[in-house]
Amino acid sequence: MIVVAGEALIDLVPERMSSVAAGGQLPALRPARGGGPYNTALALGRLGSPTAFCSRVSTDGFGEALLEGLRKDGVDTALVQRGEEPTTLAVASIGADGSAGYGFYVQGTADRLFTLPPSLPEGVSALSLGTCSLVLEPGASAYEELLRREAGRGVFTTLDPNIRTGLIPDAGAYRARFHGWLPHIGLLKLSIEDARWLADSEDAGDVERAVGAWLAAGPAAVVLTHGGEGLSVRRQDGSVISVPGERVDIVDTIGAGDTVNAALLHRLAGHQALSAPALAKLDEAAWRDVLGFAARAAAITCSRAGAEPPYASELA
Repeated sequence: MIVVAGEALIDLVPERMSSVAAGGQLPALRPARGGGPYNTALALGRLGSPTAFCSRVSTDGFGEALLEGLRKDGVDTALVQRGEEPTTLAVASIGADGSAGYGFYVQGTADRLFTLPPSLPEGVSALSLGTCSLVLEPGASAYEELLRREAGRGVFTTLDPNIRTGLIPDAGAYRARFHGWLPHIGLLKLSIEDARWLADSEDAGDVERAVGAWLAAGPAAVVLTHGGEGLSVRRQDGSVISVPGERVDIVDTIGAGDTVNAALLHRLAGHQALSAPALAKLDEAAWRDVLGFAARAAAITCSRAGAEPPYASELA
């Protein structure tokens, strides 16, 4: 079983035809289930991987809808904590190219009060974390403790920082904390934009050196997403393998990176590579298969509104 830990929230997404206010009219907003870890768990469930979600979710109507969405696609919710505090809201803005930006309403919300669970189920093969859950205290410290505990007992861990700069009051402190996570991470996945932010540089050479330093600190591999240009992986030996993106008419990019997370885990499981030693031994052909699968899955998500990752049948 793969456990995905982190926030579940509601995205308020502009309707496609009114994503930009005109004539002083406010855009219509459509509520949609979201949150990076939530989307990753949902995508894994749809792909057919045994998956559990570990979080703290409100008992309000939005919280009930979030859990129902997971259960509908076969995700185990037994590790979900509940609270009466409201659900976090993320107001999305959609650019002309389909890219998404977010404003967050997080004060006093349920997911921030996540506490360390006593144990994860026997047979957990991987733990995936990232996004807001590793930023917003006091829950962030509990998720970090979960990461360290499970890595310490040999669980394969993956991290997608999925940087939301509006939620990070001290960039230097966050970057230092990120470096502290790396010795406990088996696979690091992030966008090229996030890599530039974490490297604190737009210079390609600086980013390349930063990725090399991150690899030296712990992960067996670093996967970078390059938007429509595709994906690449850099391995411990310094080699880089890249695949092109899948061409598709983009509606929006909400949930694309989360779909990549899920597709990587799902396909790596198929290659029996959910461990750092196995990942280090994965050959080029296998990596091309894994990255290509992730690119196809993300393209389908981008072809429809909101975070609606594909089912296994759509990728057959």
